[in-house]
Amino acid sequence: MRRSQQSGIVGAFDTPEEVIRAAHELRKSGYRRLEGYTPYPLLDLERAIGRGRSRIGFVVFPFAIAAAAIAYLVQWWTNAVNYPLDSGGRPAHAPPAFVPATFEMGVLFASLSACIILAIWSGLPALWQPIFEVPGFDRASIDKFFLAISDRDPAFDREAIARTLKELGASRVEPFGVHPATDAELDERLERAEGEES
Repeated sequence: MRRSQQSGIVGAFDTPEEVIRAAHELRKSGYRRLEGYTPYPLLDLERAIGRGRSRIGFVVFPFAIAAAAIAYLVQWWTNAVNYPLDSGGRPAHAPPAFVPATFEMGVLFASLSACIILAIWSGLPALWQPIFEVPGFDRASIDKFFLAISDRDPAFDREAIARTLKELGASRVEPFGVHPATDAELDERLERAEGEES
């Protein structure tokens, strides 16, 4: 599940190539909690910040199969068991007749479950995030490319990240968030992360 970033540092870039290169370099430097904001989807940026294939299909598939099975069983039970009609010598259990409703119920429940799961995983409805307060962030939907690093990243260092973003071509670097983590909290997180790795 994706959690929203509460605070950190964001860099504004003018071109997609710059933000993709910056994301690659930051990942090579050990940063893992990166988030990109762009006016249009950038597959290369998703790969650069470490986003893998979405797991929603694997979660939705069982809902679709369960709904299709229930739809088929309801049709079978009502037509063959509970109220069989002998009409023109046709069998009470006629699988080809059950296919359209079975398929439609599978599609319906897959789409409904996908919408609900996506809303939950995305944290919707989230009408406001701290990053929205960054000056110029509204340009992320027009012509600017933003790369944010969360202060929850074990390798987070405000000065080093700001310097690195500037070196990578960021036209602007701004902190965001209501309560950025203190250096002591960040040192403690880094020690915990190093302890878990060993």
